[in-house]
Amino acid sequence: QVQLDESGGGSVQPGGSLRLSCTASGSRVGINIMAWYRQAPGKERALVAVITSANHVKYADSVQGRFTATRDFAKNTIYLQMNHLKPDDTAVYYCNAVQFLSDYDFWGQGSRVTVSY
Repeated sequence: QVQLDESGGGSVQPGGSLRLSCTASGSRVGINIMAWYRQAPGKERALVAVITSANHVKYADSVQGRFTATRDFAKNTIYLQMNHLKPDDTAVYYCNAVQFLSDYDFWGQGSRVTVSY
């Protein structure tokens, strides 16, 4: 069983920055893919950024150029640096992990990000 421990988030004014972290533990076969998703009020959960085991990163069009996802393989941790935040970025952000030899999704507890004046 994989546990995902998120930290970060909070409230910030438009144009500000925040950083999220997520550490995975408990995997016996290793983590293949780690990702960030977000769910805004009244909307479905959507992919923000995904990092593969080969350290390839893909972003949603809405965050490209503003958000940076990185992965520390030694610490089994991913980060999401969010710059130039907009009110539309307001959401609960979820860390996601998929192990090797599996397609089962593990989820973090969620981190609330609020962007407003």
